[in-house]
Amino acid sequence: MFELLIKPLSPALLQDFLTFFDHFAFTDNPDWASCYCQFYLENHAEIDWEKRSAGENRKLAEERICARSMHGYLAFLDDQPIGWVNAALKSMFPSLLSEPELDYSEKDQVGSIVCFTIAPDYRGRGVARALLRAALVGFQNAGLSIAEAYPRRAASTQAANYHGPLSLFEQDGFSVYKDYREWLVVRKKLSVPAT
Repeated sequence: MFELLIKPLSPALLQDFLTFFDHFAFTDNPDWASCYCQFYLENHAEIDWEKRSAGENRKLAEERICARSMHGYLAFLDDQPIGWVNAALKSMFPSLLSEPELDYSEKDQVGSIVCFTIAPDYRGRGVARALLRAALVGFQNAGLSIAEAYPRRAASTQAANYHGPLSLFEQDGFSVYKDYREWLVVRKKLSVPAT
């Protein structure tokens, strides 16, 4: 097993984030390379996502990282970024807030884990698990009481499994909160650290 270093996203890691998405994240799935993990940060009632260019998304990622309005964790191996998880307070994801099926009553106490991106050569080696655990610690330290994720029921490819497989969450103590036809909402109660 290799030694991973997990770091919370910050302006100091902007170039690492861009390097990962420019060169490593989607080498086996170039159709998704234009996202720069902006999809869930947009209100899809107000924009036409299909017309958004890679350059526009890259610029938005830069702006959001520098403004500290985009959150998540990068995984590093020997100073090279090899993985990413987009994880933040649920209320920071406009795309989730526009989903009529989701529960918003506790949105300010719920940390949402919306997607993982792992460089192809490092998949299946525990990178997503390490990123998930870092996100859970971050949520706990922020005083959140619930972690929530959205695995797809029948993701047939690694790319389609970008929300993380159900087994990943179940092995870390999540259970099914809501069950929809194509996807699940899974939750884990978090204990707030003693002050």
